[in-house]
Parts: sequence; structure tokens; C-alpha cells
Amino acid sequence: MSEINQSLIHAALGALGASEHPEIQAEPILEVSGFSVRYGKVEALHEARVRVGAGQIVTVIGPNGAGKSTLLNGLMGALPPSGDAAGAVCYLGERIEDLGIEARVARGMCLVPEKRELFSSMSVEDNLQLGAYARKQRGERNYLSELDTVFQLFPRLKERRRQAAGTLSGGERQMLAVGRALMGQPKLLMLDEPSLGLAPLIVKEIMHIIHRLRLTGVATLLIEQNARAALQVADYGYVLETGELALEGPAKELGLNPRVIDTYLGLAKKQPQ
Repeated sequence: MSEINQSLIHAALGALGASEHPEIQAEPILEVSGFSVRYGKVEALHEARVRVGAGQIVTVIGPNGAGKSTLLNGLMGALPPSGDAAGAVCYLGERIEDLGIEARVARGMCLVPEKRELFSSMSVEDNLQLGAYARKQRGERNYLSELDTVFQLFPRLKERRRQAAGTLSGGERQMLAVGRALMGQPKLLMLDEPSLGLAPLIVKEIMHIIHRLRLTGVATLLIEQNARAALQVADYGYVLETGELALEGPAKELGLNPRVIDTYLGLAKKQPQ
């Protein structure tokens, strides 16, 4: 869909659990196959495959150093000069491997990086407005149309709209980073470790908000070390280990997989004495 529907956001706020999770067969927004990334002679990612359907939340979990952030940066065309990507990346039915970052953003792809990359000395509202800069450059008269929607999703940002971004708490900074991304009306939102460094209660709140985004029609690709939180909100999941996909399946099934439980969830049953 071309823009975030405020009535759907309102419904999400009041009735979060009212709809079923979309199935993995949903019309694909993103389809990736044989995707590899090298840094010189070192292969950081080997022939990864990912599929994200319209309105879905798809997660990639795995330990630190598994290649999760490399995957997102490669899909966004944001690898450092030493990085080299190969493979097929199909977005909205179009091969985009040769497109630069700006062209991918213009088509509705948006990455919220692990470090959030906010402008600390600028106000919350100014940071949000920067998220709509590309829309302004395209000459859209209502380029700030999503501001009210973002404030509905994140009431705390509205309360702090005149406050400098650098004075926000960690959870509020993450809300601002996501809100800024939504200002650009993305079709695909890619989140890199949104729970990193946050207290458990704040993690729960952030994941709750990610769940709400489903009803806006925005597809979400969620990269997380916090496997339990990610699998609770996702429709489908992939497990990435040392640069290769080890497992994939519906999130609920992955959450019951003995290997995932033992390695990532810490819920393995004690053996009887």
C-alpha cells in the first residue's frame, strides 16, 4: 500500500489481537535467493534466502556475528566499500541488485540501523520530519502527513516533540528511530536489533509496537538476538548461524523446535535425576 492508513493504526491501538497472522504465502514484497556477501577473502554470508510477504513480520535470529546485520546492509545496498554482494534480490517484482541506496529508499525500502543514527542535538519533531525528506524532495505537498500517525503509535514522542533527541531514554530513542522511518511511508521496514540494550519491559513495549505495524500493511524484516521476543511477534522465522541459514519455518513452529529452545530460548527441560 502507498501510505499508512491512520484508521488501521487506530484499530490496532484498540484491538491489537483481533486479526490472524498473515500466512507465509502472502504476496511477496521481498524475495531473496543465493545472497552472499564477502569482505575480501572472507565470506560473511553464504547463499541466504529470505521471503517477506505483504503485511508480514519475518524475523532472522541468531547469535552475535552470525551475519544478520550484514544481511540487512546488503539488502539495503549499504555495505562498506570492502563488501561485495552477489545473488538475487527481488523487491516488488523488480530486481534491484544494481540500484543504489537512494533508489531503494525511493521505492519504499527503509532500514532502521542498530545504532539508530539520530541527530541528538535536534528535536524529536525535527528528527521525524527528516524521515519525510525524500517525500519533500519529490514535491509531495503533504509530506508530513504521517506525523499524526506516528504520534498515535508513540504518544511519548508527542509529549517530547520539542525535546532534544539526545536527552531521550534508550526506549524512546528506538521509538523515534522507527517513527522517523515510518514518516517516509515505507513498504518494507527493516529493523536491526531494535531491542539491543533495552530493559525487558521496554523490549516488550517495542515488540508490541512492531506487532501493531502489521495492521498498517507495512512488511517488516526483523533482525534480533532476542529470539524469544522476535518469535512471539513474527509470522515466519529464519535461524542464521555463522553466515548460513540453519533453520526456517513458521515462527510458532520454530519456537517449539528443540534445537531453537536449547540454543536460543534457554528453556530446555532439565533431565530427571
